[in-house]
Amino acid sequence: MDQKVFLLSAGGTGGHLFPAQALSVELSARGHKVHLATDNRASRYADTFPCDEMHIVPSSTIGSKNPFKVAKALWTLFQGMRKSSHIIRTLRPNAVIGFGGYPTLPPLLSATQAGKPSILHEQNAVMGRANKLLANRVTAIAGGFLPANSGQYADKTIVTGNPVRPAVIKAAEQAYQSSAGDDEFNLVVFGGSQGAQFFGVTIPKAIAVMSETSRKRLKLTLQARDEDVEQAKAACAEMNIDAEISPFFDDMAKRIADAHLVISRSGASTVSELAAIGRPAILVPYPFALDHDQAANAKGMLEKGGAEVVAQSELSAEKLAEMIENRMNNPQEAEKMAANAKLAGNLEATRLLADLVEAMAEGTSIKEFKDQHA
Repeated sequence: MDQKVFLLSAGGTGGHLFPAQALSVELSARGHKVHLATDNRASRYADTFPCDEMHIVPSSTIGSKNPFKVAKALWTLFQGMRKSSHIIRTLRPNAVIGFGGYPTLPPLLSATQAGKPSILHEQNAVMGRANKLLANRVTAIAGGFLPANSGQYADKTIVTGNPVRPAVIKAAEQAYQSSAGDDEFNLVVFGGSQGAQFFGVTIPKAIAVMSETSRKRLKLTLQARDEDVEQAKAACAEMNIDAEISPFFDDMAKRIADAHLVISRSGASTVSELAAIGRPAILVPYPFALDHDQAANAKGMLEKGGAEVVAQSELSAEKLAEMIENRMNNPQEAEKMAANAKLAGNLEATRLLADLVEAMAEGTSIKEFKDQHA
């Protein structure tokens, strides 16, 4: 295939950027040029995101009922549309691919207005608000956990799975090593790229009610919000816990691979990476998600037996401590969960999504592509 130019667009959080990063690597390896349109939050990934150029596009969330804030958000989106239109006129991309979040609105709307092939990738089991606004306009919809029979858009929806980053593919090669007896037990806790207040506060409390024997075995990686880091560090130091606590880890795939147990939210990228690597997990869906998509995302690993899923409202420090110690004291069960988690993984998603993108750029219809991959 001749070299083509693709414009990827994603919100500036890991949940949106990680699958975009995976696709960018694959398309670049196939000889294409790749550009990324995103927002200022993506700056922490600027050095590691593989693209020919990153474009920061003005964007805003339309979530307030305050008319002044709504007007301000609409004005910002209008500015984003103008910049996106300029980018598309300059780059002349063969297709534009959106990965969700409000920063995808200006580039995808500009692409559809310019008559460019456009693809949405929806990572979650329930379509996000920004993608819902775009779904009727785009050429095709690729689903991660999104069901193929997605209502009114079923005809143009194909399940590809969620692309995972090269670092995750590499980490997936590492076999699970159980921890028994007095062996060190690696516990990895994170709440998505933005961290989670709940974990930053609750994990130290849970460790405090664990037995002294368990605490001595524990090696902790805890991703906490900036404002919670020092308090969590102080609590762990007081208990002599071997802990690394930070708002962000740039080697999280490797840390997951080294983990004996992972505790996390159940965002689509998180669940996909846990399943690809194959690690037992306690998943705590974010309770304030508008569409309860995180609970739906966790369903696959739960049904395969690779994860326990518990509502945040039901998770006291005492219950969490009991769940962690149960995994520590039952290494054979943890091994079984790791194997089951891997059954829910999909390492072919990136290739299939790249095939779809190339096909749309060549003028193949979504019906033809679905028939070819039935």
